Amino acid sequence: MHREERVGEVFRAFLKLGVTSFGGPVAHLGYFREELIARRKWASESQYAELVALCQFLPGPASSQVGFALGLLRAGWLGALAAWTAFTLPSALLLVLFAIGAVGLDGPLGHGLLVGLKAVAVAVVAHAVWGMARTLTPDLRRLLIGLFAAALCLLLPGNVGQIAAIVAGLIAGVLWCGGVADESSEPLAIRVSRRVGISALLLCVLMLAALPILVRVTQNSWIGIADAFSRAGALVFGGGHVVLPLLQAEPAVSGGVTHEQFLAGYGAVQAVPGPLFTFAAYLGFEMESGLAAGILGALLALVSVFLPGMLLLVAALPFWSRLRASAGARSALAGAGAAVVGILAAALCTPVITSGITGIVPLLIALACLAMLLVWKLPAWLVVIGGACAGLVAGLLGIPVGWV
Repeated sequence: MHREERVGEVFRAFLKLGVTSFGGPVAHLGYFREELIARRKWASESQYAELVALCQFLPGPASSQVGFALGLLRAGWLGALAAWTAFTLPSALLLVLFAIGAVGLDGPLGHGLLVGLKAVAVAVVAHAVWGMARTLTPDLRRLLIGLFAAALCLLLPGNVGQIAAIVAGLIAGVLWCGGVADESSEPLAIRVSRRVGISALLLCVLMLAALPILVRVTQNSWIGIADAFSRAGALVFGGGHVVLPLLQAEPAVSGGVTHEQFLAGYGAVQAVPGPLFTFAAYLGFEMESGLAAGILGALLALVSVFLPGMLLLVAALPFWSRLRASAGARSALAGAGAAVVGILAAALCTPVITSGITGIVPLLIALACLAMLLVWKLPAWLVVIGGACAGLVAGLLGIPVGWV
């Protein structure tokens, strides 16, 4: 397949994921695994777990960074850009339309749809945990590492627990997995030179250092948007949920968006597919007056909030590839892969199940969707449609979706 064809393949795959990936950052990793690893074989399970572990360590949107890296792996730099654009565009567009007032999810039909989509996310993440556990925790040592990582994440919610779990997995891998690490596993074939990596790091540092100075000197609102959103994007570890309060704390955002507007967008971003970082598009639109200025503000905010995380990922990739070449690093990565399974299992318990299974109807939808994935082996996008339709029918018929 030629490079141009691969870029088109990446764009189509991630556009489908951008439309169907509901449930937040952890659920996105499940959708990626199902579509790109299990079905398309773009990488092995161990390579995917390695990439997830790396992105959990870096600031920025972890699921979007994983998608960017998979696009880079499959089709080079244009593939990485295609992956980010296609995965981000649907939710950003929906949020801008919501800001305009063109779309909404009110009423029983909208509520039923969301119930069905959240139930699908439960099934997709459960399927990903099952599939990855079979490959990455095949023996007692790694199973125990995965269980410990899950317990750690449940005891320390948020990105602190996730980072601690991966660190514990790395240490346990060095101590316990020397005899079980797969020496034949291929490294991630993402070719990024050291010069490009260092340049990306310098650009990120320069951007974060220069923008606040430019804001003070020029008092320009556009530079203010770039400064506020890039700083928020650079301070987030693990996932998009953390970026929402960080954005609210930015003076440029709080001064340009009312509390009511922020809360309305906060609710809307939970209901759309794709990365939570696209909340920036909604805020950027609301911060400017007029349709044309609002669209430009949305685009500037969107690029600014994602850019630091992507630059840091590019900066890390060449050194990561060299690091994992040693036998000790392979043992550590075997432990980290088991820890990733534990992290996903903990996230399946909370918040995926706690927010997605709110009654008998969502439970039945989730079980049916899991059967579609495990037994009938249907593609994830088809399962999403089935779950969404089931939720719509429940809403249309007025069937209660809660426990009482």
